[in-house]
Amino acid sequence: MDFTIRAVRPEEHEEVGELTARAYLDDGHLTFGEDDPYLPVMKDVARRAVEAEVLVAADAEGALLGAVTFTPGGGEWADIAGADEAEFRLLAVARGARGRGVGEALVRACVDRARTLDGCVRVVLSTQDRMTSAHRIYRRLGFVRVPERDWSPVPGLSPLWAFSLDV
Repeated sequence: MDFTIRAVRPEEHEEVGELTARAYLDDGHLTFGEDDPYLPVMKDVARRAVEAEVLVAADAEGALLGAVTFTPGGGEWADIAGADEAEFRLLAVARGARGRGVGEALVRACVDRARTLDGCVRVVLSTQDRMTSAHRIYRRLGFVRVPERDWSPVPGLSPLWAFSLDV
C-alpha cells in the first residue's frame, strides 16, 4: 500500500467533506443532487469527528484519497447497528485514487476497529443497491446481504441494502 489509514485531523475536515460530497455527487448517489438534504450532513466532518470516528486514507505526501465514518452500535451515527455491533458509513474514495485498494483498506480498518470493541460481534452497513463497486469490496471481505435489515430513510425512495460481517 502506498498510503496509510489514520484518524482525520481537524484541519482536514473541510477537505474530507468535499471529497465525500464529490464522490457521492459525481457517481449519482444523491437523489436530489446538489439540493439533496443529506449533502450538508456529509460535508459536516467536524460534527462527525466528534460524534463518531472518521478515518482517512492519505498518501506519503499527505494527499487525502478517501474517508469513512465508523461508530459503535448505539452511537449517534449508527443507523442499523445494535448494541453489540459496529457500523460504518459514508465510505468515499476520490476519483483519482480509485483502483488502488483505498476503499478496501478503509473497510478493513473499520472491521479491525470493531474487533477491538468489547462485546462487538459484527459490523453492519447500509448501501444503495446501485453501489456495485462497494458491494464487490464488501463481498470480497466476507460481508453478506441481510435483506431483513434493509430500510428506507426517505419514504418513497428505494430501500438501502444491509450487509453484515461477524467479527
